[in-house]
Amino acid sequence: QVQLVESGGGLVQAGDSLRLSCAVSGRTFGTMGWFRQAPGKEREFVAAINWGGTSTVSAGSVKGRFTISRDNSKNTVYLQMNSLEPEDTAIYYCAATYSNLATARELYGYWGQGTQVTVSS
Repeated sequence: QVQLVESGGGLVQAGDSLRLSCAVSGRTFGTMGWFRQAPGKEREFVAAINWGGTSTVSAGSVKGRFTISRDNSKNTVYLQMNSLEPEDTAIYYCAATYSNLATARELYGYWGQGTQVTVSS
């Protein structure tokens, strides 16, 4: 049984930081990714990391502010979010795929339930 469980979301002020965690069980995946969805908008790619943690890719909107990492010994992937802005407010989803550094939603077959991140002005 594959399970992806996100945690670490919350309400913060602009400029603050949060670290999201995603606990993975049941399978080993080639790539773990983070997506987010704001009200009234499509779910969009945020960042992804390969199994070995040697390669990452991130969206231009978060580049330089967000960092994805993973600790395979703990079966956990992280998203360190710094310099948060109100535009970052969304539900953040953890996802998994066997593909390498995929960015398209359609390539991810496993999803968590999401964790809410709200950034106030």
